[in-house]
Amino acid sequence: MSQLHEMLEKHTSLYVEAFNAGDFDAVDGFYTEEAVAVWEPGRPLTGQARRDYQREFLARRPKMTATPRQSFVTSDTALMIVDWVIETVDDAGEPERLEGVGVDVLRLGEDGIWRYAVDDPYGQD
Repeated sequence: MSQLHEMLEKHTSLYVEAFNAGDFDAVDGFYTEEAVAVWEPGRPLTGQARRDYQREFLARRPKMTATPRQSFVTSDTALMIVDWVIETVDDAGEPERLEGVGVDVLRLGEDGIWRYAVDDPYGQD
């Protein structure tokens, strides 16, 4: 496994750690400024709308597991396929299990950190 692929796997584990801690600022740091997230199929969000949605979702104290399935790297761009499960609560406070196979595009920043440019958790559904 190349160093870039290892960095991507580490990125996933650090993201899950920040997500499970409910740390919005840390989670937001895993995204490029102009990132697109499709947390509800067919509803891409970017900018402040993306941040607001994520802040509200993290307030529910969800817990995630994520396992990288495949990654493809070319220069400063990567495509990751990730199996994930989130245990959370719905709007009524009832337990809810979300799961999917994500398709994510990441860019390697000048600081050596991978960040999501496109986060599509239901990309394989």
